[in-house]
Amino acid sequence: MKNNKNIVVLGAGESGVGAALLSQHKGYGVFVSDFGKIKENFKAELIENNINYEEEQHTESTILNADLIVKSPGIADTVSIVKKALSLKIPVISEIEFAGRFTKAKTICITGSNGKTTTAFLTHHILSNANVNVGLAGNIGKSFARQVIKDEKDVYVLELSSFQLDGMYDFKADIAILLNITPDHLDRYEYDMQKYVDSKFRICQHLTKADWFIYNADDPIIMAEVAKRNIVANKAPFSIKTTENVAGYINNNNQLIINLKPELIMSIHDLALKGKHNAQNSLAAGIASKVLEIRNETVRESLQDFKNVEHRLEFVGKVNGIEFINDSKATNVNSTWYALESMENPVVWIVGGIDKGNDYDSLIPLVKEKVKAIICLGEENDKILEAFTGVVDTIVEAKSAYQAVTYGYELAKADQTVLLSPACASFDLFESYEDRGRQFKKAVRSL
Repeated sequence: MKNNKNIVVLGAGESGVGAALLSQHKGYGVFVSDFGKIKENFKAELIENNINYEEEQHTESTILNADLIVKSPGIADTVSIVKKALSLKIPVISEIEFAGRFTKAKTICITGSNGKTTTAFLTHHILSNANVNVGLAGNIGKSFARQVIKDEKDVYVLELSSFQLDGMYDFKADIAILLNITPDHLDRYEYDMQKYVDSKFRICQHLTKADWFIYNADDPIIMAEVAKRNIVANKAPFSIKTTENVAGYINNNNQLIINLKPELIMSIHDLALKGKHNAQNSLAAGIASKVLEIRNETVRESLQDFKNVEHRLEFVGKVNGIEFINDSKATNVNSTWYALESMENPVVWIVGGIDKGNDYDSLIPLVKEKVKAIICLGEENDKILEAFTGVVDTIVEAKSAYQAVTYGYELAKADQTVLLSPACASFDLFESYEDRGRQFKKAVRSL
């Protein structure tokens, strides 16, 4: 790219501002346009760096004069300004694609409908403990673009959503991890599951024989797609159901085994993260670390002492024997299924928000077994009420985190759990899933 290029960045969140700063650093002309209101901290950063921007509008004449558009993952391709840009053959790419052009560091790229964040943090934790010079970016923390301005890392662990993958064309992973594929974000994929599956499999694009593809052999969608595709990378499937033809597995003696030399063996009871889904996350992170030749001792110790991330099955506190758990990051049904599956005590379940085309049928057996009451936390609860009326005797509706927590405290008894695991996006009552989780925690601490 020549340095007289005009770059327009659509969206002024962390990824957008990171892309703008990187553009400026590389000597490009850059303009930032956000159709919403820009948060004050990001606006201050743009002003401080003399980057031109606009908010609450998209000025077409400026945007469509771009040589390249870097688009926030939150902006759909169906948005008018994006469609116009594409019709004019202006390249529209993701911040990850853009940042990837300015680093030669190794990348471990992680995607899946569920478990991405945990696996990314866990992989980063292992590599950090091994004294690898490693960065963590993508869907979490500081943007990849911001980090490659100085580009001081040897390895980046990138958590990638399907939306980020959609805007990636030349970018490739050195180690690609695909955890699972279940229906999610189908509203962005014309309710066509294959389009969502194809999006996830972009994680494999451009993989060479020198690269690695780590994937879940227990996931029927993934296995069907792998059989259809010509993936030339080294394949390292993992499983908690079979020990045959896999690189990592859980055996009948409850041992986690990774059979990349030297073989790693440890008890699943020593894993910091509990539950079947976390055994899969631990296998994926462990295999990636072994591919990078991290010592068994370091992998084992790191899997034992890892602390889970905020808003993912996060223990908040116990009040009069009632446990409160914040799983606000569970924004789809499958993620909530994993949360309920790992609960050992009777549950008062807080659910609801913006429905992304959810089908709650898969939850019904677990709900019958574990849930004693439901608290709907959302503007529109009809679908949840329809799904669970008759399955659970007590269902109430709340319009704030404080009200939901108060109901939870009243409905639960000692040695029971109030679980916030919404299975929905947060944007009806909250700014984000983080805002929802923090308001939940604040309400628990006020009891």
